[in-house]
Amino acid sequence: MQFWQQKGLIAWILFPISLLFKLCSSIRRYCYQFHLFETYKAPVPVIVIGNITVGGTGKTPLVIALANALFNAGYKVGIISRGYKSHPQMYPYAVSDSSSADVAGDEPLLIYQKTDLPVVIDPERCRAVQKLLAIHHCDVIISDDGLQHYHLHHDIEIAVIDGDKRFGNGFCLPAGPLRENVSRLQTVDFVVANGKAKPNEILMQLNPGNAYLLNDTTVTKPLAEFNGQQAYALAGIGHPQRFFDMLKRMGIQLIVEKPYADHYHFKGNEFDFADQTKPIFITEKDAVKCRDFATDNVWVIPVEAVLSDDFFQSVIRRLKAVKGDDE
Repeated sequence: MQFWQQKGLIAWILFPISLLFKLCSSIRRYCYQFHLFETYKAPVPVIVIGNITVGGTGKTPLVIALANALFNAGYKVGIISRGYKSHPQMYPYAVSDSSSADVAGDEPLLIYQKTDLPVVIDPERCRAVQKLLAIHHCDVIISDDGLQHYHLHHDIEIAVIDGDKRFGNGFCLPAGPLRENVSRLQTVDFVVANGKAKPNEILMQLNPGNAYLLNDTTVTKPLAEFNGQQAYALAGIGHPQRFFDMLKRMGIQLIVEKPYADHYHFKGNEFDFADQTKPIFITEKDAVKCRDFATDNVWVIPVEAVLSDDFFQSVIRRLKAVKGDDE
């Protein structure tokens, strides 16, 4: 919400509720910390990648990048997710090749497709862990989101923040975007900043790859080949403007920019533009929901989370320490 970026009238009106939210959030966390509430500790290390603000921070690309890095390092990686806006017949649900975005949720399906690793969804993440370990031999689990889900024990915590927006007006919900106080970052293992990083933060850049046709993923084209062309763009992600700005930095002239709410359910009429000869650009997260609307002018732009090798090595060292591995 726009008013979350400044301490305006609406934010101050909601501020008393924000204080109550902050108090309840802190009490809940301390109840888990001091074992007043039960915590489930998985038999293998759990790495939680989440954020302390509402909205997109680039968390999903980081989940994909870390999962692939750990797999390449020899780990048997499994991934769990809440499965926001998923509709399986029952939870927990294991994502498969036959899964749709309506059933599995857009982010879990995208993670599965980009990693080819086991992904299980369940709003109760402890059940997701148990299901994952029952059907796969994993030695490390990555939780997509869940930094505030304290019922599951966190062995390693990675918080992702928006390097531009940071923490908005600094207020907790509903007066601001914070789920927890900023001081929470002092307790996590790593703070990853998307776009711009301050000292003691790890810089993450989201770099675009070659565009590919939605109706034929074998047809690819470097974004540079669209330089100077007029095009349309739509995005139903946490921060649509970041996607539009990236396209414009590549020299693409956007005639229309259509932002939608995060996890937006596309119906097809969103692609009805005046000139169907011009390219339409969408994100990979949206692409998993839009296969039925594929035409010869809808292009998908993949992004890759790029971080220093030192970050991945630091996570592996921390993981070895958790596992008691002295190698």
